[in-house]
Amino acid sequence: MTKTIRSRRLRYSVVIIAVIALVAVFVIRLVDIQVVQAADLNEQSKAKRSIPVTIYGTRGSIVDRNGTELADSVTRYNITTSPRLVKNFEGKLGGTRIKQVSVEQALTAIAKASGGDVGTMRKNIAADPKSDFAYLVKGLDVKHYEAVKALGVPWTYPEQQSARTYPTGATTGNITGFMGTDGAQAGLEYAYDKCLAGANGSETYERGEDGVQLPGSTVTTKEAKDGGTLETTIDSDLQYMAQQTIASAAKTLRAESATATVTSVKTGELLAIADYPTVDPNDVDATTDKGAFGSRALTASYEPGSTIKAAIAAALIDQGKSSPTDQATVPYTRSFPWGGSIKDAEFHATEHLTLAGILQNSSNVGITMLGERLTQQQRYEYMKKFGLFQPESAIDYPGQPTMDYGSTPDWSQQTNINSMFGQGISTTAIQVAGVFQAIANQGVRIPLHFVKGCETSDGKTIDAPDVQPTRVVSAAAATQVTDMLQNVVKGGTLSGMDPISGYNIAAKTGTAEVAEGSKGYGSQRIISVAGMAPAEDPQYVVTVTFTKPQASKFSSAAAPAFRTLMSQVLEKYRVAPSTSQAKLYPSTW
Repeated sequence: MTKTIRSRRLRYSVVIIAVIALVAVFVIRLVDIQVVQAADLNEQSKAKRSIPVTIYGTRGSIVDRNGTELADSVTRYNITTSPRLVKNFEGKLGGTRIKQVSVEQALTAIAKASGGDVGTMRKNIAADPKSDFAYLVKGLDVKHYEAVKALGVPWTYPEQQSARTYPTGATTGNITGFMGTDGAQAGLEYAYDKCLAGANGSETYERGEDGVQLPGSTVTTKEAKDGGTLETTIDSDLQYMAQQTIASAAKTLRAESATATVTSVKTGELLAIADYPTVDPNDVDATTDKGAFGSRALTASYEPGSTIKAAIAAALIDQGKSSPTDQATVPYTRSFPWGGSIKDAEFHATEHLTLAGILQNSSNVGITMLGERLTQQQRYEYMKKFGLFQPESAIDYPGQPTMDYGSTPDWSQQTNINSMFGQGISTTAIQVAGVFQAIANQGVRIPLHFVKGCETSDGKTIDAPDVQPTRVVSAAAATQVTDMLQNVVKGGTLSGMDPISGYNIAAKTGTAEVAEGSKGYGSQRIISVAGMAPAEDPQYVVTVTFTKPQASKFSSAAAPAFRTLMSQVLEKYRVAPSTSQAKLYPSTW
């Protein structure tokens, strides 16, 4: 009996010890799971059910002076999947009856609805079959996204993003620039990328084992922030007119390229900056001329030719060294002691010309004879005050020439002379427009600009340009030059241009020889016209420039485009006609 009792006690003890040991194992495992491995296991569990989603901050718009969108962002959708959940399912697949749907049938339907490629989808899924993320198709518009959504494929998930569109296309492509796969590539998109770019946010949602999003499980972890709106001074309607005008004229002249600008005299605002050829930012690949990716009006340096004579005349009058009726005996050619020489564009006998006559006939010899009354340093400093030889201070645009010339000119004896008729020096079309804006504005230069500023998503305005006006020459000097430029239209190099009925026009032509590297100057030309209207109270400056025209190499060939564009400007802005006759100075004595 005693032996039996002892045996039972032993068995009970063994059982109790075994139970205690088993409990101890469970306790240790529980502690390991709930304490030691808790963080790792929570993260693993969360990773399997908690799906992160990027919330894209919308890129800001670029707008014209009237709020018309030149660049905008539209919603696009990527269709993603979880490869580990991709399998056959029961569903309607866009139909009306529930049926068994294979993976291949689903992918084929998605491709048909979205325009995607089944092979690419298969490849993306197969790349990592156990993963929770892969792209099926990218960049769908709302119509195609809704078509995919209607299929009801349970293992497809939308990812919303922002895509760039340009409503005005090639009309303003030279100004806006464009976006690429690596971000902003050109134009204002590039220059003001920090202002325009949105800041992405993020959110997560919970997904069940069947891959379906759990209702009410979305949590925003970081708010997205939209980009700012870039406000320009461009008038998109006028920009279209300028682009059409300059393109038509360039084709007629068989020019390599062309530019046109329209400037508001009183504000320095650029209303149009046209280029030919130009880029359509909605179809960049269609542009084969890489130089058209930007704006040649802003970035292309060239020797401006005789349009610069207006600035030299203004400096002479401002310094009291000449007047519109100042007399000069002007031969066809002029030689210098160091062996250099210059000549006028067309042969003529020695003429008795006034300063007004020198501008009217665009005499190289005449302007240098009077221009030498100013020192080289004085002429250089006046040119700088007019905005030459330096970057455009109020314009932020990629590719502009630096033009860091310093405080004194580094000119040869020949360049010192040639600079007075626009050879041997570099400008851009915008800089020439700036010279004529200052003359038209009674000698006060306002830095030309075409961006007002950027309005951020919180209502602040940043990136506003500094457009502090500065006086270049006296009002009297500017007015006299403006009046003398009417001689050019009435009896000079622009006398063949049809008048603009009811308006007095003041303008200057330019013909510049094109340098060909070490070969010197060749037969190619750059022809241009820069002018203002109405001459008695100028409101607008228009410039047109044609590079290497083949149909005609005379500056007068640029006149029809100038006249067309100036007429459009005066009509569009309802400028009151002139009420007095053009003021003309005697051109000879």
